[in-house]
Order: sequence, then C-alpha cells, then structure tokens
Amino acid sequence: MQAEEYNRRGKELVDYITQYLSSIRERKVIPDVKPGYMKDLLPDAAPTEPEDWESIFNDIERVIMPGMVHWQSPHMHAYFPGLTSWPSMLGDMLADAINCIGFTWASSPACTELEMNVMDWLCKALGLPSFFLHHHRDSRGGGILQSTVSESTLVALLAARKDKILQLRVEIDQDVDDSVVNSRLVAYASDQAHSSVEKAGLISLVKIRFLPTDAQLSLRGDILKQAIQEDRRRGLVPFMLCATLGTTGVCAFDNLSELGPICAEEGLWLHVDAAYAGSAYLCPELRWSLEGIEFSHSFVFNPSKWMLVHFDCTAFWVKDKYKLQQTFSVDPVYLRHDNSQAATDFMHWQIPLSRRFRSLKLWFVMRSFGLKNLQAHIRHGIEMAKLLESHIRSDQNFDIPAERHLGLVVFCLKGGNALTQELLRRLTRKGSMYLIPADIHTKRIIRFTVTSQFTTADDILKDWNLISKTASVLLAETKPLNKRDQTKPGTEEVTGAGKKQNIDSDTLGEEAASRKDGAEVELWIDKAWDRSRRPMRSLSCNSEPLPCTYIGPMSSYDFKTRPISKGAASALQTPLSGPVLKITEMPSNVLENKVLKKLTKFYSVPSFCNQWVQSGRHPLCCPVKVSQTTQKHLSSTCRRMNCMSSSPVAKTGPAQTQMETANAPTLLKGP
Repeated sequence: MQAEEYNRRGKELVDYITQYLSSIRERKVIPDVKPGYMKDLLPDAAPTEPEDWESIFNDIERVIMPGMVHWQSPHMHAYFPGLTSWPSMLGDMLADAINCIGFTWASSPACTELEMNVMDWLCKALGLPSFFLHHHRDSRGGGILQSTVSESTLVALLAARKDKILQLRVEIDQDVDDSVVNSRLVAYASDQAHSSVEKAGLISLVKIRFLPTDAQLSLRGDILKQAIQEDRRRGLVPFMLCATLGTTGVCAFDNLSELGPICAEEGLWLHVDAAYAGSAYLCPELRWSLEGIEFSHSFVFNPSKWMLVHFDCTAFWVKDKYKLQQTFSVDPVYLRHDNSQAATDFMHWQIPLSRRFRSLKLWFVMRSFGLKNLQAHIRHGIEMAKLLESHIRSDQNFDIPAERHLGLVVFCLKGGNALTQELLRRLTRKGSMYLIPADIHTKRIIRFTVTSQFTTADDILKDWNLISKTASVLLAETKPLNKRDQTKPGTEEVTGAGKKQNIDSDTLGEEAASRKDGAEVELWIDKAWDRSRRPMRSLSCNSEPLPCTYIGPMSSYDFKTRPISKGAASALQTPLSGPVLKITEMPSNVLENKVLKKLTKFYSVPSFCNQWVQSGRHPLCCPVKVSQTTQKHLSSTCRRMNCMSSSPVAKTGPAQTQMETANAPTLLKGP
C-alpha cells in the first residue's frame, strides 16, 4: 500500500468506524461464538503473496465482528466503562503515525513535555493536592501515563517496598539481604480491593493482608490500626495500604479521612486506587470521598474508563518522584543524554523502558470537550443509573442490597441466590444485554453499570423491561414448585462454609434452572459463585505460617543467645556458627502429595543467602516475633553469600487458614 491508496482506504475505514459506532445499539452485545471459532475462518499459515485491501476489509465483518463484545453499546453494563470518542481516536491516529518511543526526554522531547503538562491539567481538574504537580515550586512529585491501573499498583508497591527497605537498612545498621527484609513486609487492602492488588503481591512476593469492611463495604481506620498492631507483634513490618475509591463489586469507598492519618502515624505508604471513580472527581460535588487525600503518596485512575479517552491511558501521580526513580533507575551509557540531569526521563518512573505517546489523545479530548462537557457526561451517566434504580425499587420482586454510587447499580431477586443466578443466566443467554455477577458477603448480586456515552433514558427503560419480564417468567415457573413444597414440613436454615441460606428459595431456583433446554451449555457464571477470598495471600508466606522446625544463626538487636533443647540441637546436620533460635516444631502427621504441592505454591519464598539453606534445613516461611522494643524493626540479618536453592520440604503439617487466629504459633519470644 502506497500513500495514495492509504489516503483513500483510510477515508473508507473512517466511514466504517463512524457507521459502526453510530448504529452500535443495533448489534447484540454478547457474541454467539465458542472458543476456537476463528480457526476455521482463517488459513493455517500467513499468506506468501500480498492480499488486496478489499479482501482484508471484508474480513472485518466476516471474521472479527462475530466474535466481538461491543463495549461502546448502550446495552453494555458489565465491568466498568471502556469508552472512546472521536477526538481520542484522532489523537491515537496521529500518535501511531509519529510512532515515537518516548523513554527519555531526548528520545522525543514533545512526548515528555506534553505528558507533564497534560498531567498537571488533569491533576488540577480533579482537585488533587498540589504536591502531585510537575510544575509547582513546593512539589517533589508529578504524574505519568501508565498502561493500566494494575501496572500502576505494582509500581506503587515496588516503590513503597524499596523505600521501606532503605529505611530499615539505616535503622538496623547491618548488612541485611533484601530477601530477608522482603519476607517480613506486609501490605494492606480491603477485602473489596481489585484483584490487581493480589497480583502485585504475587509478583513482588510481598504479603498482602485483606481487611474486613463495614456494613457499607468501606475499610475503616480502627480495622487498619488493629491489623498493624497485630502484625507488629508477629514481627512483620507494615509498609503500605492500598485504599480503594470505587470498588469493583459495588463502587464502595474506603474511608480516607480515617485511614490517612493512621498511615502517616505508622509510616505506611498510602496508595489510592480510584480506577473508575476518578473521572467523577471532575465534578466538584462528587469529591466528598477525597477527604484525606492529602495523606496519600500515590494516586491512580483510568481516563480510559469513563473520561472518553480510549484504552490504554492510566493517570498515575506520586508525591515524591525520587522514590520512583530510586526503584526503577538504570543508567546505561546509550540512554544518557546532555539533559539527563535537568529533564524528566519517564523510563525511571515505570517498569518497561519504551512508552507510547499516550498524552496526545488525552490532550485532544480535554481540549475538544472542555471540562464543562466532560462534567456533563459524568452527570448524565449518574442520572441514567438513578433512573434504573428507581425502577428496581418500585418492583417488589427485587432488592438493592448496596447503596448506589455513581453509575453502578447492584440488585438481586428477593427469592435467593439461586434465583438471582438463574436470572443472570437467562439474560446472558439472550445476548442483547451484558451483565456480570458479584458477591456481597454471602449474597449474590447482579451489577448494572451505565457505561456508554450513547445511553439514553429509552435504552435504560428497554433494559429494565427485559430484566423485569425475564424475572417474571422465572418467578412464575417457581410457583408450582412453591405450592408443592408447602406440603412439606417447615423450612429449615442451613449453615455451611460461612453461608446461611433458606433451603426452599434456593432449591426452587435450582429446580427452575434445571428446566432449561438440554441443548444449551452450562455458562461460566454457573462456576463463578463460590470462590472464597483468603485474608492473606500473594506473598513469601501466603496465610498463617507453616508449622516447621528451623534451627540456624539469627541475630537480634540485643544479640543474646537463646538456648534450644537438646533434641533440637542434635538434629543439626552441619555445625552452625553464631546465636541460634528455635521455631515451633512441626507436627508429625504427613500430608498427601497434592496438598504438599498446593502448599509449595502458596508458601514459596525467595532463596535466602544464608547458612541454613546450605545445610539443607527447612526454609523460613513464616514471620519471626521480636521483642516489644524492636517491634518496628527487622530483627534478623542475612550475610551475603553465594546463594543455593533449597529443596522443597518433604513432609509438613497442615497450615492454618487464617492469620487472625488466636492460637497462631509463637515463633520467638523476647528476652
């Protein structure tokens, strides 16, 4: 393809895009395809000779569109918005043509300069603190456009981890290996936090403790304070809180005004995840949940969700840019330039080296719409959600178990979890609307998010009519079952695995569900309800520590030798030097191989540079308690030596399931 044909074909494609988005409500939101559908539509290998554009263009409708979920549809209510707009698409069209790789200022000065200025615009538009600004005389911080909130959460965790490790090095004034320090760190989030927090812990081998929320599903200060005190007594080092403003399940808000001062008092990095709700802060009347933001160290949200800037575009600010740079800076000679000291090089603010020219589309959107129209777009989405909420509340068959916030409404049938699940199954099967489930403790709910900028009141009414009629048919089918069941003895309530359900309501729903056509396949939602979330995971020690025996050289601030029993001393296979300690013995019972495999996965640790690794002793997979005088510090040291991998433990005892249990094993008492 040459320039002349590109010009002609480009106009054709723009026409196709315009027609697609203008008529998108006519398409079914959910595709009717099965995994592997495309295999038979494409050849086995790439073409040897070039194909004409007409053939390629025709395959958009033949191959691509049948398998698409139409995220811009006004009937797309799953997840959170993933919007685009005409100015945004034009911005990326230009960015794709320029195709600069803006890792340093010198690699493309305009790429860096525009990003810094647009991020300052956005910071001011949201009402965020001035310490997040690039261009402010009292600021050490600034903003950067990352690919996703998930990546930004990982970046914040790694920066917070590095900062805490450096602090501990100064406080203990000893040569301590980072792997030992890392095994003691613990971060916090609410039990409503996004899965990206857990993934960040998995990648960094950092303990993530998920704390219970209140009746409004908000994390409160007293719960955080209690967790910090508990973990310090266990010898852990709290270092970070990830607070959520607008949770994925029900759009709940953690209480920053309570959490912020505690983080400041306890020395925790406060990271704020406002992935969806962040766009709402363009409207001053919606900033009530930002009270306490002045205590934050980092803040992230997705303009690519609700702000009409298409994916990927994630706005991430830090209070102290030097803490990012000390975490991610590398300095090979081929990346240096004459202005390295004076300019901002965003490669030191992120995990990858290369970066796209994302700020162009954000710049185009903010200028083309203006703050006034962006605010109107946010307010319109909220009004549409209120409209749906009013219809649900007027129907006696439905319940709204959590307060509506912004554009998200959650609801369920009053008849029980199984009926709600069956309602969602039937709506999903129709394909004309896309909804997804969530859980509020033991209650199963359906999420309805107003996502599209094209949504009108008529669209909401159409969706509600479909939901209401489908529910009426379902409930009518259960009436004969209900009459039949009335001849049985009174209803019973059962409790199991922390769940309490009415037998009759759920049994009726299951029997109604069994009536579906046998030719229809089981949907994924049938398998997604009962996955519980563990209170601590994604770490070098995933939950309550494994019971094990460890004898080896350790040191504490008092450097007092702690005696061990004769039996334990005789177990040493290799002479060890230095003070020694004893950790609780392992029970003698043996687990099956499959259980051992699971424990190995969830309790894995980095290979420590220490003598007990070389002697073949059990790896330290649990926190060590220290005396009260040294609670806030790391009490063990690991001299740098040649590392050796330790083999998995051959026989272990069962692990406890909750870190909060009162009878957790005591590992090391103070003198």
